[in-house]
Amino acid sequence: MAEEMKKNLMELMKGTEDVMGIIITDRDGVPIMKVSEEEAPELGLRPTFISTFNIATDQAGKLGMGRNRRMVCVYGRYQVVHFNHLPLVVTVIASCGANTGQLLAMETQLTPLLAHLTHVVDV
Repeated sequence: MAEEMKKNLMELMKGTEDVMGIIITDRDGVPIMKVSEEEAPELGLRPTFISTFNIATDQAGKLGMGRNRRMVCVYGRYQVVHFNHLPLVVTVIASCGANTGQLLAMETQLTPLLAHLTHVVDV
């Protein structure tokens, strides 16, 4: 079952232009499932980088606009999109030239996988 999920993640990554990696973690940044290309930035795949999303989303929540569902960060050469599906967090790493709309649209394709993984993580 896990291999099938990883295969689906790999197909989604390869089917979306300029995506270098997809990481599914728990809220603390502990990796549950990860697929990546060789050119993906190693620092962006580390749990310490991914776990900072929780800190940032907590700070954004203090703006009084409700719960943060997504976050897009653009760096010099990379673009990172986080999806907040607590208890899971999905991180998509792409090149800075990737179509942000396409990256955000990946969330709907990830939803069935996340529903299954959420059930497993909650148990």
